[in-house]
Amino acid sequence: MVKVWFMDNEQETDQRLEHHRSPPAYLELPELYQKTGVEYFKINADDYQNDAILGELRAKRGYTYDDEITCSEKCLPDYANKLKNFFTEHLHTDEEIRLVLDGSGYFDVRDNDEQWLRIQVVKGDLIIIPAGIYHRFTLDSNNFTKARRYFVGEPVWTPHNRPADDLDCRKSYLKHQAENFVQFNQA
Repeated sequence: MVKVWFMDNEQETDQRLEHHRSPPAYLELPELYQKTGVEYFKINADDYQNDAILGELRAKRGYTYDDEITCSEKCLPDYANKLKNFFTEHLHTDEEIRLVLDGSGYFDVRDNDEQWLRIQVVKGDLIIIPAGIYHRFTLDSNNFTKARRYFVGEPVWTPHNRPADDLDCRKSYLKHQAENFVQFNQA
């Protein structure tokens, strides 16, 4: 099961470490959704093509394109710079949908108080990060993840580094956040 916690403010140590506060402060999934709009689903990663939950999500949300990405030092060209780029705070104009097929990593998202929340993802975890939320990604100390990425139509993966508050997707996100994401895209 996915784990979510408030991050410490330590910026000088390795981004791939857990970065718990002292004492650790965890969130339950309903709190994560209420604070951020991030959705979570457990998928059978070994048979994801036939997983009923994923099939329903794809149909309901209109995910028509998908691909696979492997992040590791061996598989990712210019690994160190790519990892830095993934960890730069940014947002997208479309949802970011990731299903972890193998390995693990962290998605960090800002909550409604601008605090960083760390979402640990492992095999079988599917998360949907809403358009307009500031976030970032990093591998953990295992240095490996393999994931499916889902898109509506052709893939658009343009990161807009912070600040990007003038984008319509950001304004829409903040409106939904102020309403605690009631009736916001939940499948």
